[in-house]
Amino acid sequence: MSKVGVVGLQWGDEGKGKVIDLFSGEVDAIARAQGGNNAGHTVIVEGKEYRFHLIPSGILYPHTKCYIGGGTVVDPASLLFEIKGLEKLGVVCANRLFLSGYAHVVMPYHREIDRSEEKAKEGFSVGTTGKGIGPCYADKVNRLGIRLADLGCKDRLRGKLERVRIGRGIELDVDKVAEEYSGYGAELASFIAPVEEKLFEACRGGKKILFEGAQGALLDVTFGTYPFVTSSCTLAGGISPGLGIGPARIDQVVGVAKAYTTRVGNGPFPTELTEDEMRLFPDHTAAREIGVTTGRKRRLGWLDAFLLRHTMMLNGADSIALMKLDVLDDLEEIPICIGYKRRGKMVSHFPISVEDFDDLQPVYETLEGWKAPTSGIRLYDDLPSKAKKYIRYIEQYLAGPALLISVGPQRHQTIWMDRLFEGNR
Repeated sequence: MSKVGVVGLQWGDEGKGKVIDLFSGEVDAIARAQGGNNAGHTVIVEGKEYRFHLIPSGILYPHTKCYIGGGTVVDPASLLFEIKGLEKLGVVCANRLFLSGYAHVVMPYHREIDRSEEKAKEGFSVGTTGKGIGPCYADKVNRLGIRLADLGCKDRLRGKLERVRIGRGIELDVDKVAEEYSGYGAELASFIAPVEEKLFEACRGGKKILFEGAQGALLDVTFGTYPFVTSSCTLAGGISPGLGIGPARIDQVVGVAKAYTTRVGNGPFPTELTEDEMRLFPDHTAAREIGVTTGRKRRLGWLDAFLLRHTMMLNGADSIALMKLDVLDDLEEIPICIGYKRRGKMVSHFPISVEDFDDLQPVYETLEGWKAPTSGIRLYDDLPSKAKKYIRYIEQYLAGPALLISVGPQRHQTIWMDRLFEGNR
């Protein structure tokens, strides 16, 4: 396999950053198709922590090229801060990071609109990051968007901002914003490139490419738990339009899922832990369950295998990367949700409307915990037998193999079950 998509199967925060990092050592390029700096990845290498929001975490390998596609939305100030932060840590971005001029720009009024709209939705807020991602995508669809290619000419930018001022009906100091953002354009000019052509040539040349998804399947604007979703297509199917490549270019899809379930923000969560169950888990800091982007504690729940079977279908996932198995090490029993009931009857399909979640009761299969540390284990055969039983149960229920098992945040805390790229060992 030479071209692989990596996507989240839950509500984001599944550990895609680590998976991308693990694969990046064996590929030539990593490409991000959608989303913005509302995403967050943490990668730990030799005890040093790197935090990413828009730049692919594969930038940590000096041989890679990293691409940010036209389907993303870019906050220039945030991106420049991220670039400079990486460079301070010794990570070179020049001539390795390329931005599509088609990508839309998050403007200051997008952040203001995001915050004010969330506040206005009292009692029904989505729980966005407040980064302006949704309003930026809305302007894109409403043909009021400004793209990275527009930042290189101040007069052009001023004219587009004037259209926004009138079209949005907002107060806007056009000259001030044009001055600020054309300055960002100058700073980013060396990174803006014909990403679509570069990826086409890389595909044609047989290069190994990772397509990096952001957020998770159930945050997809169409197929997620709408309206508690993000503003882009988070599925494997979003890779093609987000990067301007044909769908046949993707050889395989890896779906990333935690060994339990988490969610940030509002919306349905059938397997969410009760207060009593929360006491069984490590605290949020020990479990590494505080959002990289928001700083919010994540909501925790048992593994929802019924949900995973649905999202594997939506993504056409060929295999799964099962993350954070070590967090379950101290539990006596571990429930796995294998379906939902409504008024005593099993539900045959995953719910579409959020209202359909209101009277659902998860149906659990409870497995014995292994009560032993796994963070130091590197081979599947060395896992406790009950941990292997937990993994096998998940594989059998999902009818899909586990590609790798993560037992900690660092690169070496990984159990490889199979290989996608030669030399992965």
